[in-house]
Amino acid sequence: MIHSASPVFKTILRNICFLFAVMCLPGNRSVANNESVRFAEKANLALRRTAHHLLIANGDTLSAIPPVKQLDANTFSIRMEHVLDYAKLPGLLQESLKMQDITSGYNVAVLDCDKGELRLGYNFLELKQKDGVACQKRKNEGQCYQLQVSFIPQKQEANSGGQNWFMLSLGGALAGLGLVAWNKSRHRKITEPTQEALISPKLEFSKSYLDIQNQTLVSGNIVQQLTFRETKLLGLFARHTNQVLERDMILKSVWEDEGVTVGRSIDVFVSRLRKMLANDPHVKITAIHGVGYKMEVHS
Repeated sequence: MIHSASPVFKTILRNICFLFAVMCLPGNRSVANNESVRFAEKANLALRRTAHHLLIANGDTLSAIPPVKQLDANTFSIRMEHVLDYAKLPGLLQESLKMQDITSGYNVAVLDCDKGELRLGYNFLELKQKDGVACQKRKNEGQCYQLQVSFIPQKQEANSGGQNWFMLSLGGALAGLGLVAWNKSRHRKITEPTQEALISPKLEFSKSYLDIQNQTLVSGNIVQQLTFRETKLLGLFARHTNQVLERDMILKSVWEDEGVTVGRSIDVFVSRLRKMLANDPHVKITAIHGVGYKMEVHS
């Protein structure tokens, strides 16, 4: 049985490799790439317009607006020197995004330029609340801030009939491969499920838990919305509680697969997570000098 299936197995593998090669041609990726470029351009314009009107609100019509930096596919940042009026920020930003027809949900973080510490921030859903954005009426000191907007990724739909045809062809080939593999596997030991398959969408630690699918953290009966990368980093810590994680390992697990490896990103995001976990006294993220970090969880 195994020997007779071997030529078929090889043929299906060759066909699948061919299909993947065709699907990965630049022409088939151009639509998705163009959408990403257009989104980045619109997000850039929205942040620049927001910065422009914040400057005007502070009586500044001459200062140059610094460039918008794209930190990853969904995160954009702009530097604000002494002119951040936090009370006006939510309305101006929402208005600017609406003008660019950006409907994605988002999180806003105001970071200190020197230490990268989170000073202020909100989720777009807070705009619909009766009391508005938290801390909106509080005065902020005149200093340098990084205004960072992280858009929540939306599920992508198929872009063209041609791509659907390729996916159907690939599905048929995979079905054939599965049938052959099943026939061969009857003579082999059943394999264990992968580690990822065993991971629950909700990770509990102490009196807190992380809902990975909805990107939310419940800590001390307080629900907090996380960004994609905050969820990824906290999930890594939650799966390795009371273990020392080296910086290189954290970077590769959380950032490198997106093509972004910024050394200080770890420190900035750990600082944010510490603030979010402050309501749970049994959880603490500790820096291990020269090595990395450890999330200590005590019962």
